[in-house]
Amino acid sequence: MSNTREIVASAPGKVNLHLGVGNARADGYHELVTVFQAVERRERVRIVVEDESACVESGSVVVGMQTHFHVDVPDEDIDTPRNLTWRAVDAVVDAVRARSGVQGLSLPKAKLVVDKHVFVAGGMAGGSADAAAGLVAANAYVERYCGERLSEEDLYDLAVGLGADVPFALHGHTALGTGRGDALVEVLGRGTYWWVFCNPKIGISTGKAFETLDDLRHDNPALVPHLDTAALSQALVTGDPRELAKHLHNDLEAAAVAMRPRIAALITRIESETELVARAIVSGSGPTIAALCFDEEAARALETVLRDNVEGVEVFCTSGPSAGAQLEA
Repeated sequence: MSNTREIVASAPGKVNLHLGVGNARADGYHELVTVFQAVERRERVRIVVEDESACVESGSVVVGMQTHFHVDVPDEDIDTPRNLTWRAVDAVVDAVRARSGVQGLSLPKAKLVVDKHVFVAGGMAGGSADAAAGLVAANAYVERYCGERLSEEDLYDLAVGLGADVPFALHGHTALGTGRGDALVEVLGRGTYWWVFCNPKIGISTGKAFETLDDLRHDNPALVPHLDTAALSQALVTGDPRELAKHLHNDLEAAAVAMRPRIAALITRIESETELVARAIVSGSGPTIAALCFDEEAARALETVLRDNVEGVEVFCTSGPSAGAQLEA
């Protein structure tokens, strides 16, 4: 009989309903005003303990990691502490050890298994979702094996240190993000929105997207930051995708299209399905395109249309908003 124990947590991918990009800051980030919506397409992180008697008293408890891609990327082993999910688990363990004051707090060795359902480097913050799920799973792990756990505020502080999108993946639902996007305020809304995400599988570096936007603005002063989200917030209260569609905006879309012109053609193709689609925009820094549909039936129909008729893309439909990172088992 196997003595393997697993702790499973999940966290949502996201779409930026609004992404306004301000000036670059001294720390290299840009000032952002963004409205995130979490979607039901979720990443899952498993902490697997195969032998509870094999413990470590210092350093990382993680002895290995494997990522399973449920999108069009081959499985691979990522056995490095630099991985964001690994770092998230280490951060929780280190924080509990520091708070407990126990020298050599003994914890069992563990392996991480990540199931990726969100496009990789696709503008949906899949890596941040992995990290958020890792924080929640690690918190349950330390509680199981040493009786300690971190508060939600503690986890948020760790999330901020891991990356700008990690706090929202922890939070979920719909939220206004400012600063780097990590200072969050919940945004009230009504209803469920159905999305189709279309990835043309042409990579875009997030850093390069911001650099490109800076260059475009230097050459074209008309490309000013859009930092007002009031109309979008009002539209969310209606629960009407047609009303929300009027106010979707992404400052980085200009950069994504400049870097990968095929994105503009795909947006035009998607929006030609006028019976199904209210609006299509670039998600985050791209290259993924997020199509807001009229309802679930329309979203599933659009998913089929794109999968059957557009070459070189990967497509899925899902809904939002969705809960933040949470335990599943």
